[in-house]
Amino acid sequence: MRRFLLALSAVALLASPVAAAPGDRAVEDVRILSADDMEGRLVGSPGGEKARAYILGRMGEIGLASFEQAFVFKRKDGTEVRGVNLIARIEGATPGGKVMVITAHYDHLGVHEGQIYNGADDNASGVAGLLAVAEVFKASPPKHTVLIVALDAEEGGLRGAGAFLETPPVPTATIALNINFDMLAKNAKGELYAAGGSPNPWVKAELEALVPAAPVSLKLGHDTGPDDSFDNWTYQSDHGVFAKAGIPWVYFGVEDHPEYHKPSDDFATVPQAFFIKAIDTVIAAARLFDDKLDTIPAR
Repeated sequence: MRRFLLALSAVALLASPVAAAPGDRAVEDVRILSADDMEGRLVGSPGGEKARAYILGRMGEIGLASFEQAFVFKRKDGTEVRGVNLIARIEGATPGGKVMVITAHYDHLGVHEGQIYNGADDNASGVAGLLAVAEVFKASPPKHTVLIVALDAEEGGLRGAGAFLETPPVPTATIALNINFDMLAKNAKGELYAAGGSPNPWVKAELEALVPAAPVSLKLGHDTGPDDSFDNWTYQSDHGVFAKAGIPWVYFGVEDHPEYHKPSDDFATVPQAFFIKAIDTVIAAARLFDDKLDTIPAR
């Protein structure tokens, strides 16, 4: 992550066994993706390739047909790097129409001076949330087509998101909403933030409907003020690329914590009870936005 740093229907969903099970599996996904043998999942590294293979395997377990979207970019020193996004499509009950894109980046910072930056919260937790939502939608199909996208090369430039929108697998005009997960696992106060409401009244209204039923303390904000300030996360993760393209977005994440971008961001420091509640919350959010997607104003 790059930053300084429903109402009754939602209650029924969160109480169902379908919504609870993915949270338990999400804990295991974080453990595996943030293990030392993933070597910090740096873009273009063997660790990044290993993480990608794991995510592809999980998508297969869920029953998703996925494909790779490769792209190349240059670092500041001129080194050419190959990144790879992973994309799966879940068809909506009604063919055609609006599409919802759900994203989370799987890369992290790699190894520096012999220390592994495992990125348990940043962003193994977001990928686990992405897979949990995919599992729920695959078991009970959404109304609208949903793209499940594990993005590469977020750290240091939002490269994967840029590549996705440069050559999207669906017409850009059909993408009604981006939901992005980046850091879902750690907050001492039990708070999860949802940004994206201030620039979009439709998004704000749906988020306000979600707040009362959310298992975590769901806060709205961090989407106002000067760009890239602590009060404005609009361009500080992959949803920023969608924002620049004029596509409505919602970002779920926690505020910075002592382990942020440190080698100590390990699985052992994840408060599992909070994390599972955060997973249940983003599942409910994805269901809510899918249900209401036809009401989003045309852009």
